Amino acid sequence: MRLLVVSQYFWPENFRINDLVAELVRRGHHVTVLTGLPNYPDGKVFEKFLSDPARYSHYEGAEVIRVPLIPRGQGGLRLMLNYLTFAVSASVVGLWKLRGRQFDVIFAYQLSPVTVGIPAALMRAVKRVPLAFWVLDLWPETLQALGVVRSSALLQAVGKLVAFIYKRCDLILTQSKSFIPLIQQYAGKSSRVAYFPSWAESVFDMQHTVAADEVPLKTGSFNVMFAGNIGDAQDFPAILAATESLKSHAHIRWLIVGDGRMARWVADEIKRRNLQNCVLMLGRHPVERMPSFFKHANALLVSLKDEPIFSMTIPGKLQSYLAAGIPVVAMLNGEGAEVVKTSNAGLACAAGDHLGLAAAVLKLSEMSNQEREAMGRNGLNVSAREFDRDTLIDRLEGWLEKLKVEGLSPSVSRGES
Repeated sequence: MRLLVVSQYFWPENFRINDLVAELVRRGHHVTVLTGLPNYPDGKVFEKFLSDPARYSHYEGAEVIRVPLIPRGQGGLRLMLNYLTFAVSASVVGLWKLRGRQFDVIFAYQLSPVTVGIPAALMRAVKRVPLAFWVLDLWPETLQALGVVRSSALLQAVGKLVAFIYKRCDLILTQSKSFIPLIQQYAGKSSRVAYFPSWAESVFDMQHTVAADEVPLKTGSFNVMFAGNIGDAQDFPAILAATESLKSHAHIRWLIVGDGRMARWVADEIKRRNLQNCVLMLGRHPVERMPSFFKHANALLVSLKDEPIFSMTIPGKLQSYLAAGIPVVAMLNGEGAEVVKTSNAGLACAAGDHLGLAAAVLKLSEMSNQEREAMGRNGLNVSAREFDRDTLIDRLEGWLEKLKVEGLSPSVSRGES
């Protein structure tokens, strides 16, 4: 197939779409990626990209078409401009750069923002080929939950944009089953919506990984590791409150691997609360190196704020944690927490419950190695059963092949609900 992937984020930024594109190329498909300039999460275009843009025009055999945008920078206004300029630039400049190109299917990768659907829907209309839209973040619900938008009128306007985009998709894929009813409210009950969760990247081969040198060794320590985006959704105030409550347990050490908009606040709070001896911030590293950091972990931490929308979410890092074969400690509600609980792959407490998190970490630290290893094996089992990479990409490949054969859906072409 000739596939056009539309994604605001792409390599050298670290997102699962990189792995998917590489695998689709490996399977013999001709893949073109329409994306922006790499600037996540620092908020400025990567220096290594600026020094040699041509080096980033191909990735694992896929052609990468980049369009200009305003980098994320700092603050809400710059972030909104970042979202808006990519949507406009990909629609105008992207369409020009892709003039005369023919595709069989368009695949859009939607984290925040949903506005990636604007150029994707335009490409569908101009190229006259079906669009598959992978929803990993629900708008406007996430904007409301994070307090980014408080105006009911503006939230309603975003909802109308979401409905406009969804109604122009031939297939909507969703990262959790709980998303489906909400998506159908916007797209219409007759829309084609399918459950398509994330998977662990192919680099998670823990058996042949050497532990990262960046983590200082501490004899007898029990290491709780958080890996990923340090943002508002991850509820670091509750994490640090749990850390502070366990301060007297000198063997418990918290390792934070990643970066994000709240990283500076977290660093300041660690100093203010005098937690330097039990919390280490290790910075951002490529996804390929994550297994080497996981080698130091006795437990892997996943958390989301106590908001209804987040209880419907399976955090993408959870699949990577399970595939690592290390016990998970989850401060979550809903679908993600249920995965941990029902598989007995770790311990879970309610979102926002810092005392529950502290108790879970302490309990894990007091377990025997055999008990924790059993939890790790349970995680590997549920990973293989529910989130196997090859099985999921097989499924996606089948859906895309079917879209290619069927072509545009007449009802979608008219924007019917």
